[in-house]
Amino acid sequence: MQPTLLILAAGMASRYGSLKQIQQFGPSGETIIDYSIYDAIKAGFGKIVFIIRRNFEADFKEIFEPKLKGRIAVDYVFQEMDAFVGDHAVPEDRTKPWGTAHAILCAKNAIKEPFAVINADDFYGTDSFVKMAGFLNNDCKPDVYSVVGYELGKTISEHGSVSRGVCAVDAQQNLTAINERTKVYQDNDQIVYEEADGSKHPLSAETPVSMNFWGFHPSVFDLSQELFNEFLEKNLSNPKAEFFIPIIADQFISRGVGKVKVLPTSAKWFGVTYKEDAPGVQASLSALVDKGEYPDNLWK
Repeated sequence: MQPTLLILAAGMASRYGSLKQIQQFGPSGETIIDYSIYDAIKAGFGKIVFIIRRNFEADFKEIFEPKLKGRIAVDYVFQEMDAFVGDHAVPEDRTKPWGTAHAILCAKNAIKEPFAVINADDFYGTDSFVKMAGFLNNDCKPDVYSVVGYELGKTISEHGSVSRGVCAVDAQQNLTAINERTKVYQDNDQIVYEEADGSKHPLSAETPVSMNFWGFHPSVFDLSQELFNEFLEKNLSNPKAEFFIPIIADQFISRGVGKVKVLPTSAKWFGVTYKEDAPGVQASLSALVDKGEYPDNLWK
């Protein structure tokens, strides 16, 4: 059975105002999602599942259905505020979704096979999809998950600080911890992360970081439900609290349920953290097209 690619796109409408303005970066108007799907199809993924909000389903289908018809199976899952909350009543002041790990849980009934998870608006590169497909086909088990480890130096913005999940890895390439560093930037000739107190700590450009490209066995759904229940018990009344994917990975490891393999890649990640990043993303994609890594029209 071919693996599935789960694309987290429920936050897109709030970022763009409406999907009609969804940013086009490729020479033929391709979005970043288009490149991810193209790479996934080439790497041997058999199905795409989009996590979206119900109120922009029609817009979403209008953009992606014509391109993908006949190329790969597509399914849609809605991240609803009251999904999988059990007996808990959603507080009235809660306006934002419960977070990326809740988004995964929402896909429980749509996915029965090993699957990867990515953000909708990050460019991950061909190599990472090939490595992830290899993992999902050969090494994924109920007690073995994975995350793609990017070299920190290949994920920095020239236009300001970024937030990165810094991975601690053992000799067997297993994740031992993931620390969210919220202020990472180039400081003269070194990369540093800054603490809340203003202190700076250097990080090597080769440090592996997570860009939210995960590989999971369907066993993750039961674990996610258990952890989400615990999260709600503690955070129900906090309108800003979010249930993130690294919480699942951290508890999977610390409770001794299993291990998370770090799949190293030399691929260059890029995304639009700042609007000033957009021309650079466009230039990077043009360069890859010029090198022959992508056709100038993905879906022709």
